[in-house]
Order: sequence, then C-alpha cells, then structure tokens
Amino acid sequence: MLLWGDLHNHCGITYGFGSLQNALKIARSHLDFCCITGHAMWPDIYARTPETEFIVDFHREGFKKLLEHWDEIRAEMARQNDGELVTFQSYEMHSSLYGDHHIISPDDTFPLIYRDSPARLVADCGVRAIAVPHHIGYTPGYRGINWELYDQNISPCVEVCSKHGCAMSETAPYPYYHDMGPRDSRNTVYAGLRRGSRFCFLGSTDHHAGFPGSYGDGLTAVLAKEKSREAIWEALLSGRAYAVTGDRIECDFTVNGQGLGETVRGAKRKLRCAVKGEYWADKLVIYKNCRPLAVLCGEQLRPKPARAYKLRVEMGWGNSEELTRWAGRITTDGRLAGANLYLRGRSLLSPTNHDGSPVEVNEIDNRVLEQDTQAFAWQCETVRNKSTLHPQTDAVVAEIEGGPDTVVNVTVNGRTHTASIAQLLDGGVTWHVKPWHSEAVKIHAAVPDSAYEMVLEAEDEGSGGMDVYHAEFAQKNGQWAFVSPIYAGL
Repeated sequence: MLLWGDLHNHCGITYGFGSLQNALKIARSHLDFCCITGHAMWPDIYARTPETEFIVDFHREGFKKLLEHWDEIRAEMARQNDGELVTFQSYEMHSSLYGDHHIISPDDTFPLIYRDSPARLVADCGVRAIAVPHHIGYTPGYRGINWELYDQNISPCVEVCSKHGCAMSETAPYPYYHDMGPRDSRNTVYAGLRRGSRFCFLGSTDHHAGFPGSYGDGLTAVLAKEKSREAIWEALLSGRAYAVTGDRIECDFTVNGQGLGETVRGAKRKLRCAVKGEYWADKLVIYKNCRPLAVLCGEQLRPKPARAYKLRVEMGWGNSEELTRWAGRITTDGRLAGANLYLRGRSLLSPTNHDGSPVEVNEIDNRVLEQDTQAFAWQCETVRNKSTLHPQTDAVVAEIEGGPDTVVNVTVNGRTHTASIAQLLDGGVTWHVKPWHSEAVKIHAAVPDSAYEMVLEAEDEGSGGMDVYHAEFAQKNGQWAFVSPIYAGL
C-alpha cells in the first residue's frame, strides 16, 4: 500500500514554534506517518566569539531544552503511535563536517545520546536507527552532505527536497535561497549517485512551526505491506520510498518487473514507469546513470475518452494574517473515487527569538468531515499569501469517475457552484468573499485522466558496471515526484 508522511519537521520542543501535541494533531489530520524532530546536538559548532555568541547560545539552549524533556517527548510519540497515525522517534544532529542528519528510530526506548558523528551515534544508541542526511545541497563543510564520509549502511535514505529547496541536481527545480546559502553542484543527489552511493529518496518539510506535511514543502511516499511502524521501517530500509514536493503523485517504476530498491541482474532491461498525478502532466523522464534515457512530454499525450477526472478546489488569498475558516463539500452524480486534502501552515523555516511570533502559530483546525463515493467534505483554515511567489492557500483534489454529462456541485462557505464535467473541462471559476483584498475560492478546470496519467516504457542494455535507473515526473503546476533508484548489473 502507498502511504504518505513527513519524517523531518520541528516544533517548540527545541527551537521552533508550537506544541508537540498540536503538531501531532495536524499530522493526524492529513498524514499516515510522521516524526516530530527535536534539535539535539552540534558537535563541531563554532567557537564562541563576539561574532558567533548569539548563534552558539541559541543552539545550545535548544539542545538543553530537548534533553530536559526527552523522556516526556519520547513517551508522547509512543502514545500517539496508534495505527491511525504511525509515529517514529527522532532527533537531529547538526554537523559542519558530515552535514546535518536527522536520526530516526522505530523503537520507543531510543535514547538521546551525544556523539561526534552520525555513524557513532547510530552504532552506540543500542536500538535500531538510521541517520538521514538533509538539506544536502549546501556547501561542503557548511552543513551540506559530505559524500566522501557518507555511509549507506547507516543512511539508506537521503532527503532530496524540503523547504530549503531541491538537491537532485544543479538544474533541479527549487534552488536554495535560504540564508544558509546556495545549492552546490558537488553536493547534489546526482553527485552522490555518480560516486556509487546507494540510497532512496525522501521528501520532508523541515517546517519549524509545528505543521508536519505542510503542502509544497516536501513529502515522502512509502510502499509498505501495511500501515504499521514495522512495515514502514522495512520499506525505508529496502528503498521502497520516493519523494514528492507536495502533490501526492502515485508512481510505479520497474526494471524487468522489479521495483524500487531492487538489484536487477542481466544485460537486457525493460523499464516501465507509470504515473498518476494530480494535475496536468508536464514530463516524465527515466534516467540511466543520471542521464536521460527516455522522455515523455505532456504535449505528446493523445486525447482519448476519459473515465475519470481530477478537480482541484483551492481556497485562501486575502490580506489578513488572521485565520479564515473554510467549510467545503463536493458532491457528484458520478462516483467520487477519492480525494486528497492539501494543507499549509504558517510558514517558518528557521525561527529565532527575533521573530516575535507567538508560541502557537499553527493552532489550526483542519479535518475531513465526510468521505464516501458521492461526497467529500472538509474544513480548513488559511492566512494571506506571504508573497506572490509564496502561496498559503489550501486545496482539495477530487477524482471523479463519470462522463461529460456528470454533474459536480462544489460548495464553499455556503456558496455553491454547479457544473457538468464538460463545462469544467472548458475552464474553472473563481469568486471572492469581500469587495477588496478579499479571500477567494478557485475551482480549477477539470483534468481528464489522459492528461494526468503517463506510462513511459524503454529498453536498454547494461553498460558493464552497476547501472542506476531513476525517474522524475513534473506537473504543469510545478509539483514534482523524484522516484528512487533501481540498480542493475550484469
């Protein structure tokens, strides 16, 4: 089964905002699994000087806070692991030498210990654990990954996208613009794969205000046998996971019928990548050893009679930092095959005590109210967009099975728009709540399945060594999936 989660995000248990309980409440509203990550240590932190005094003291205060409350944090994470939401224990190690890692464990006895390297910490903690490198694209020695010291035995997964940006390659979408600096081509995913490193791709938010899974900041898809800690843990160790930037893009990638994380033997290879997106498909690329092997563009897709359509309803805008509550419902005389709720919290990446923000910045009441084959109802809350390039809108994407005459009713905050699929294929509609600087609703144009589903097949022969195949998929709305490698040798 395909499960969705965020394995790296923060709240006020160290330097961040929001309570642990509220962060877990938000995770429960829209995720299958999560960590809530505390900042724990920085073994090679700068020497304390007048120039670095603030940053050193700020971090050490955060580390001390986590240590003092670790037992209660660990107990709460264990209590919340109830099957509806799967939780893992986690904390973070900063390192200039090794790059930053978050340490994840499925064991509730996971101790908070201090070591000078991720490898030593994993070896000495006494329970099962992995160290996941994150925001890897920063400059070597400046908290970006150190591929020379990377150890796939303790780091079978690498975080490839988050709020910091995307580190797949020098030309990947979402460059690094955080104050930690730019993306360095020496520290990309491609650079690691070309060195022969073996790992799967994860996406996480690295949100610092208690909103795990915040839309558009990164998310991990896991192909697990069931929704449980042990099954998700086994999938992570086996490489059956991949990263998306936000939209829950379903990906099925195989080489000679074998899937993610597998090693294929034989000179002749048949590759297949099937993708089901949430919006108009832009392109699907299968890579061999980080070079394009096969490409399919959305413009190449031929229209055909559709059996299903995706409809996106987006809410937000306005000019207020106060929360606007939205109550919505979609009904149809066709069949509602499924729906995804995409939620954003107030966005914070690396808060300091200069932010002046309240402690609980994301006490937001989001929930699914109703879901069956005829209706989907929800409640969510938004604030104004941070800029024209940083939206804070929420959205619902519903998949509706039917034909051109199928009728869809969209009701948001008491206002209803009724249209046929044929009308929605011609275009969407918007409306505003107030005369000026108003919150608004946008019903996007419907997308037929022939435009959001792609299948790309290719044949290839081995190069003589170990070949690495992975896939990348882009949508017209800028959302991506980065599909983890399959390895092939003779």
